Amino acid sequence: MTRTLFLGLDGATFHILDDLTRDRPGEGVVMPFLRQFMAAGFRAPLRSTPHPLTPPAWTTLFTGRNPGAHGVYDFMRVDDRQHEVFFTLYDFRDIRCETLWSLASRQQRPVVALNFPMMAPPPALEGSSLIPGFTPWKHLRRNMSPDGLYARLQTIPGFHPKELAWDFERENQIGEDMDSDYLAAWIGYHLPREELWFQVARMLLLEDRPALMAVMFDGTDKIQHQAWAYLDPDLRPAQPDADWLRLRALCLDYFRRLDGYLEELIRLAGPDTQVFMASDHGFTASRQVVRINRYLAELGHLHYREVGDSDAARRRAASPFAYLDWEKTVAYCPTPSSNAILIRVAHEPGQPGIAPADYAAFRARLIEQLYALRDPDSGKAVIRAVLTREAAFPGPASASAPDLTLVLADYGFVSIRNLDPVVTTRPVPTGTHHPDGIVLAGGPGIEPGWHEHALPIADVAATLLHSLDLPIPADLDGRVMTAAFSSTFLAQRAVRSGPPTCPVKDGTLQDAAIPAADRDKILAQLAMLGYLEE
Repeated sequence: MTRTLFLGLDGATFHILDDLTRDRPGEGVVMPFLRQFMAAGFRAPLRSTPHPLTPPAWTTLFTGRNPGAHGVYDFMRVDDRQHEVFFTLYDFRDIRCETLWSLASRQQRPVVALNFPMMAPPPALEGSSLIPGFTPWKHLRRNMSPDGLYARLQTIPGFHPKELAWDFERENQIGEDMDSDYLAAWIGYHLPREELWFQVARMLLLEDRPALMAVMFDGTDKIQHQAWAYLDPDLRPAQPDADWLRLRALCLDYFRRLDGYLEELIRLAGPDTQVFMASDHGFTASRQVVRINRYLAELGHLHYREVGDSDAARRRAASPFAYLDWEKTVAYCPTPSSNAILIRVAHEPGQPGIAPADYAAFRARLIEQLYALRDPDSGKAVIRAVLTREAAFPGPASASAPDLTLVLADYGFVSIRNLDPVVTTRPVPTGTHHPDGIVLAGGPGIEPGWHEHALPIADVAATLLHSLDLPIPADLDGRVMTAAFSSTFLAQRAVRSGPPTCPVKDGTLQDAAIPAADRDKILAQLAMLGYLEE
């Protein structure tokens, strides 16, 4: 039987869900099932990782370990070879600790886990099925486990991997023009995709009855990135025009359908199943553009080569690294999604970077300079926090963390383009990640009510293990969310400590999960969502 159902809602925030679960004039209740579920169950804000980004946050959720332990910090991993810098995509082989899926499977709790990022290529787990997210459709078959699972999916009426995974050609066609028709197509693109993930989850839930059924819906995040102005109740215009109403209606259609998927999966799991929902981070509005590499250049820490006197050269100079001088640059931000600053250290004579002995003093001075950056209009600081790697990401993987991680005043992503001015205001607020997401729970043994204080995202893995009646490994960073369970349930099932997680082998054991050509297409799609800049 299915003991535990976990429904991931990428980027979900109470700011939007509370609005969609109330009765609004002319719209009614968009998500009536979720309204009922929240009213009858447990709910609390869920505090994301120090930098609330999809790869580190979901990896923390399904490992119960913080980034300093699991080692995933961004979509892209930077390989700085002093005179050259290379970028590669993180994948499952970069995760340095055991996952929830493995912990449950090796203790006779079969798992189905669908659409979670950083899971390609997935491991083979006894009795369990894994289908990763963020995978090109052409490579979906060989990036799922076990063998034979793809053939089972083909029995679903209307199944096609282009609908389930990323179809880059189709998304590129949608993204050619950033107007209201583009947004309408972007929202519409996610409807059949979420429908097929639901159909896959439905089939595997009914046929396999795993102890832990887990599926992540990511249209919530993608639509909020592109259509935040049509969802945020604080941004609703006094007199909405026809375009605004049309795009708002399309957004609401997505959330109505999502509400139906949640209701049906919970019904199929049965009344004896404990149900949990969580997001990897929340969402909010970003109103500023902070061009951090341009600021580092003005400080003298980053250097660009001279730009040629032609339109083509000037266009190329607008890209992040086309004219960056790696011989002179000592600090730079690699991607907008990272909000990171990497400090280059010369470990041998003749290498670019600062001397190792100067690192602490240089970093301290740079932190002061970052806090000094102001909005020219308001005079207010644009950076609310500068996190050092040892403070934000303690653990065995801390050395691979960014030297500094920036938290902007409005929680936005930085820009890494070489453009003036350093700080400017967006013409229209855009959706960005907020550190507080959501966690909900319902079913037998769950204590209803609102928990005011944010719970750490690492607690989700421990809580799901406890729901599965498994001990909590001694080396997990997360703890069981005891506030989510009734006192009667906890009396009958006390939280148990167990041995540490199993060690994970280092090194690349398989061929690349995704060829270089398709990797470049993934990067293009991440750029469309604002995680990267070209």
